[in-house]
Amino acid sequence: MASESELVERWRSLLTCYNTIACHLDRELQDAHGLSMSEFETLDRLLEADCDKRRMQGIAADMYLSQSALSRTVARLEKHGLVERLLCSEDRRGVFVRATDLGKKLHAEARETHRTILAEHLESAGQFV
Repeated sequence: MASESELVERWRSLLTCYNTIACHLDRELQDAHGLSMSEFETLDRLLEADCDKRRMQGIAADMYLSQSALSRTVARLEKHGLVERLLCSEDRRGVFVRATDLGKKLHAEARETHRTILAEHLESAGQFV
């Protein structure tokens, strides 16, 4: 069993690793594609599903964002024409999100950048994942 100080050190190392990768992702995605890491992750989660659209609630449950943070992220994506919101006909409280053709195209381009950065950084961070 690891000592308390070893556990804390491993936790801090994990946080440092995450923050290093997240900052690099955010910078590269913004510079190359005009997307924040959260915007890319929202598009990625939306497009990895084998369906035309996803409920906002379902996306929020899969992500590290709160409902309100996801709503703001989707609003930014919507403002740039990358997604659209659709009301659920069975439940007026439900909101679906669907990627537009422009959103799909930008995601495909940004996906290459995202995966390249993950490969570069996670190879050396193998002990954390």
